[in-house]
Amino acid sequence: MSEDKQTPGTGTSGPQPEEIRFFGTTWVDHSAHYGLRRAGLAAGALAAAAAGAFVLRFAYQGLQVAAVGGIVNTLVILMFAICSAIAFTKTWEGFGRRPADQAREDSLKSLKAIGFIGVLLAYALRCLVEAPGEKLRRAEYDTARTRYEKRRGTRTGNPAARKKPKRP
Repeated sequence: MSEDKQTPGTGTSGPQPEEIRFFGTTWVDHSAHYGLRRAGLAAGALAAAAAGAFVLRFAYQGLQVAAVGGIVNTLVILMFAICSAIAFTKTWEGFGRRPADQAREDSLKSLKAIGFIGVLLAYALRCLVEAPGEKLRRAEYDTARTRYEKRRGTRTGNPAARKKPKRP
């Protein structure tokens, strides 16, 4: 979020809301078909998760045709289930707080790629409630606005016109 930036065309200064992918800054006032966009993204994420599960089913059938054995089949199922569960949890947590350690989040990218179904399900469920990350960004934006207004309020008036204290 940027501090003391001027909004183009409005002439107002102060902190500006951070954009959210697919929503821009419409999350602030829920304008520009915000609800419709949320519903569409939720449906799209669910459809993508279903398509991903369908593709994984073909991969599993390929393992059965190759007759690799019951242990490998079980390990593949467990791997995708565990990775999806972890990816869901980490994605859901990421909507509510900023990561404390960015390097750790970067190391989880491959796990989230394997558990992509969990990521898509978390995104779809969050779209049903709000724009993903809206609560976090709204809290940050409100805090920044409050700080800005407080700072701005203490600077009002002409300092040269203030009464000077009398010297004893």
